[in-house]
Amino acid sequence: MKYIMFAIAAATVVFSAPTWAADVGVSISICVYRRAMPRTGAGIAVVTMPAAGRSISCRTAGITKCTCRVIRNSIAAVAATTKESIQATSTTECFLRVGNEDSAVEYRELGSTGVAVSVIGLGTMTFGEQNTEAEGHEQLDYAVDQGVNLIDVAEIYPVPPRAQTQGATERIIGSWLRKSGKRDKIVLATKAAGPTSVLGIKHLRDGEPRLDRRNLQAALNASLQRLQTDHIDLYQMHWPDRPTNFFGQLGYRHAEQPASVPIAETLAVLADFVRDGKVRYIGVSNETPWGLNQYLNIAATAGMPRVASIQNPYNLLNRSFEVGLAEIAIREQVPLLAYSPLAFGVLTGKFLDGARPPQARVVRWPRFARYNGDIAEAATSNYVAIARRHGLDAGQMALAFINSRPFLGSTLIGATTMEQLRSNIASSDLKLSGEVLEEIEQVHRERSNPCP
Repeated sequence: MKYIMFAIAAATVVFSAPTWAADVGVSISICVYRRAMPRTGAGIAVVTMPAAGRSISCRTAGITKCTCRVIRNSIAAVAATTKESIQATSTTECFLRVGNEDSAVEYRELGSTGVAVSVIGLGTMTFGEQNTEAEGHEQLDYAVDQGVNLIDVAEIYPVPPRAQTQGATERIIGSWLRKSGKRDKIVLATKAAGPTSVLGIKHLRDGEPRLDRRNLQAALNASLQRLQTDHIDLYQMHWPDRPTNFFGQLGYRHAEQPASVPIAETLAVLADFVRDGKVRYIGVSNETPWGLNQYLNIAATAGMPRVASIQNPYNLLNRSFEVGLAEIAIREQVPLLAYSPLAFGVLTGKFLDGARPPQARVVRWPRFARYNGDIAEAATSNYVAIARRHGLDAGQMALAFINSRPFLGSTLIGATTMEQLRSNIASSDLKLSGEVLEEIEQVHRERSNPCP
């Protein structure tokens, strides 16, 4: 990856207040990502604020908009346009956005990779089932124009997984990449399937894919072909090879499975992909604290690539990530890519009082029942009531809560209509008040994780 490092002596290249740095007696390093550079996505500068109450100013050296987003300790973000000062409210690390002045989203670093990803990422699992190729392209065009640069897909998409449609989502993204020429504007993430018996499907790679060399090589090469690209920016293991608690199972029930592929073996294959340039960074998904620590420890011991992110479910009805993974995510710099942020749309309130929109996923396919049930409906009703009391859109409030979490890298939204997409992306600008956050916590205390 290409980036430019400025030491404190060169700080005035980006900031017009070098006396500020001298005043607090610190050394500042600034990374500036230029849009003209290949494969960097939207631009950012990174600064560590040494104390509360200090401010910095932007200069016009190629910067069209400079936005300081506080990403530590859940402190509300502040922003300024070019030449205006930006006030820090705590000792914290800020990301300064450099790029399209009309961009609607902020950016955060993908772990320790130095890659900036939009706080709102585009999930695509409806492309090829609920959305046509043309609709998928329209979503991609709009999202990227708004500054969204993280595009997430998987080899088994669209959902529900079927032999007739498997791979269609990647093909739709591939045709968009060919048509738009915007490969260097996005961070492209896809996922390789683990054993599919847990999903009750048998159509992928002899009916039982594994996270071993033969299967991963086949999965990666097929994804590259469908996506019409020579590399994947973030290659994720969709779920563990071993039996453990994921996909709605909260408690762990131990079961020995001699056939499970060891994490060390999986990691060695991924290391070869990185070495060969087919993959830039690796990630995990639906992983447990033990599994994530294994990936990190083996990588550190064996000198193999480090996991950059973890993609797990996280929403107001399922905050189980906070129990064992949030601390690891922060301390080890492995941010969460949150999927199902609206709990299949439940948190918008559109299913309350017995409503059943005919085109909704949970109505069309009974398998999507994870966020159903009396306790879930009661909690949802309470969350929607909070939004209404404060004049907020319930869906945007649910997304804004996730966006505010200190362990978050990106919230992966999914939409079937452009109206939904516009509303979801706009949540990036919503900052919840302390009163709203406390009311959310009160509901969570009363009805914790009804849908893990």
